[in-house]
Amino acid sequence: MMDFDFISQTIGSYGDDDDDNDNGTDDSSSKAKYTQGDYEDEEDNALKFSQMEEVYSGEETYDGDDKVTLVTKEGLDKLVKELEYLKTTRRKEVAARIKEAISYGDLSENSEYEEAKNDQAFVEGRILELEEKVKSAKIIEEHGKIITKTVQIGSQVHLRNLTKKKDESEVYTIVGSEETDPFANKISNESPIGSAILDKKKGDEIKVHTPSGTVEYEIIKLI
Repeated sequence: MMDFDFISQTIGSYGDDDDDNDNGTDDSSSKAKYTQGDYEDEEDNALKFSQMEEVYSGEETYDGDDKVTLVTKEGLDKLVKELEYLKTTRRKEVAARIKEAISYGDLSENSEYEEAKNDQAFVEGRILELEEKVKSAKIIEEHGKIITKTVQIGSQVHLRNLTKKKDESEVYTIVGSEETDPFANKISNESPIGSAILDKKKGDEIKVHTPSGTVEYEIIKLI
């Protein structure tokens, strides 16, 4: 669930700054109230935005009725670090930007306020998404530590391209969608090649359907 405690405390601290001027003008009092209302609106907007992102993310797999995020231990550590950064650092930075933008006055033509407001919605949505992924994370065993005869998530697979008749093998590591990295030859189990070779064994020939046509591979090595 979204952690609104920090936002509430932040709003309260902003209000306290203005309340210190008890003998100030009516304009100062109105500004403090307006700021409070603006932050309440931001909470509502952030919640709606994050709910939309959760619906359309579509990156998790399902195990029965439960969503499962397949990651290695290293991948899970990265998700946890990103979540911690967003909650302890990024959220404060955005809140400070919104406070500063409000101080400029008229919000109807305040581009800084609009940008900060959009950033806040994105940050809160990403926090919700990461909390759900961490909660539903399932650690993938590193292959090499366990013996397997078929391609699984975590396997490193050497393929020979039979269509292009290339002697040089193509090497891929099968990972969950959260850790896909084409530059490191880490491909998702949901990708065309990844899904085609899952549960296959050394010596199997498989066909991979791609937008540019069908490509045939042979599994020549499995780690």
